[in-house]
This record gives sequence, C-alpha cells and structure tokens, in this order.
Amino acid sequence: MVKILCINGSPRRGGNTEAVLREAIDAAAEEGAEAELMNLVDYDLKPCTGCEACFEAEACTIDDNIEQVFEKMRGADAVILASPVYFFNVTAQMKTFIDRVGYLNIARGRRPFRNKVGGAIAVAARTGSSDALSQIALFLSASRMITVAPQVTVLASEKGDASGDTRGMDDARELVANMVQVARATASLRSARLGNAG
Repeated sequence: MVKILCINGSPRRGGNTEAVLREAIDAAAEEGAEAELMNLVDYDLKPCTGCEACFEAEACTIDDNIEQVFEKMRGADAVILASPVYFFNVTAQMKTFIDRVGYLNIARGRRPFRNKVGGAIAVAARTGSSDALSQIALFLSASRMITVAPQVTVLASEKGDASGDTRGMDDARELVANMVQVARATASLRSARLGNAG
C-alpha cells in the first residue's frame, strides 16, 4: 500500500492548512493509499546553524527531533509539504524543516528520499503562494524526489475558509490521486534504491 506523509508547516493546529491536508488524507483513502498527518509544530526543530558537522558524521549535532522527522519521511512512499503563506513565503516552521532535513539529506548522499513522490500545497489569503510553492518545489527537487502536478493553492483568510475554496480543494484531491498513481508506477525505483543502499 502506498504510504503518504502529509507535513503541515502551520504553527496553528486545526487551521486551514490542516483542513486541506485532512481533505488530502480522505482522498488518499479513496485511492487505496494510507496517509498520515504530521504537524511540525508538534516537534522540537531548531534552526540550522550552518556548522556543516553533518557532512563529516552524516548526523546533526543539534539535540532535537530532527531524526524522528527524517525517519518519518524515509518511511513514506510520498510526501506532501503544505504551508500557509507568511509574508510571501513558507512559514518559519517549514523553512526550518527544509533547512534541517535538506542539509542532512545532502550529507547522506541525497539517497534517503530519492524517487519518493513529492507534492506541494500553499494556503494563502491572496498573494505569495507562488513563492511558497517554489520554495517547496526546490526542496523536493534537491532531495531527488519526483514532483507531481498540480502545485496546489488554496485561498483562505479566516479559519475555516479553506473548505469554501472548491477549486483549491479539488486540486488537492487531484494532487493526491496523481501522487498515488505515480508512487505505484515508480515503486520498483525505490525498491532498487533500498536494495543498493548497503
């Protein structure tokens, strides 16, 4: 069964970004896949210090939950990154995630997430979604993941508004359906990577 990890970059629990991801989780179940919600706000993730110690030890020297987050990603076939737009880009929580996971993945030879399937969702009141989606897409590409369309923008300002953006919610469901299809079609690539990991 295809496993999808839905990563919520919002500092708020139960907000619009989580609502979109719960729609994605429902869509995954309809496609015969398993999806899990991960709220970054529930994890202790400190900012990257740029010390580059990970390039020597393939491990981070900062004592927090980075390995727990990393392993959750490693265990998934597909990963959706979703963030509300804060000042024309992703949130601080999502950027910290990108910096920390991204550097550690590079230090580990860009192998852990290679050929996993990635998707991007931004929730915006009006503007800034293109920059947020670009930031997420760059991370997915740098992680050597297979990025699937569409990049999703859901328009929401007040709590609960996301459900009223029918087009955005439909795009989120389409994204999940496409991700499941691609994940199934590329399963052998991930199996081959695991077989050659040692």
